[in-house]
Amino acid sequence: MRLRVDSDRALSPSGQIVETVLDAVAAGELGPAARLPSVREAAAEALVNPNTVARAWRDLEALGVVEGRAGSGVFVTAGGPEIARRERRRATLDALRQAAEQAARSGHESGPILEEVRRAIARAAREASRDASDGKGGRR
Repeated sequence: MRLRVDSDRALSPSGQIVETVLDAVAAGELGPAARLPSVREAAAEALVNPNTVARAWRDLEALGVVEGRAGSGVFVTAGGPEIARRERRRATLDALRQAAEQAARSGHESGPILEEVRRAIARAAREASRDASDGKGGRR
């Protein structure tokens, strides 16, 4: 898992970190009992203030994806992968719905919208297949 924050995105830095961890857990890159980097390590990697990472870890804990263990660190819960998959499905379908609605409001007809979605899915499948054959596994 690579933690990166894009200052050009509308999503807050802590939200981007949450998203990255959810993706890694949902994809199986981080399984149950996997230890997340320390707040300091993650902040250094993402080039953000440690408070930003601490907020992300708290948000993930509130979702039930991770749990903090005093003196040991933050670990993925047994139910974390299913929660992460559910959260990512919800977020991506919401984004897709919003994009489709915006396209329709802008005057696009449904055929070209559906074709673009099909192309995007095919592209993502090719990239996932290529990553799997390269041994990369994760997306980030």
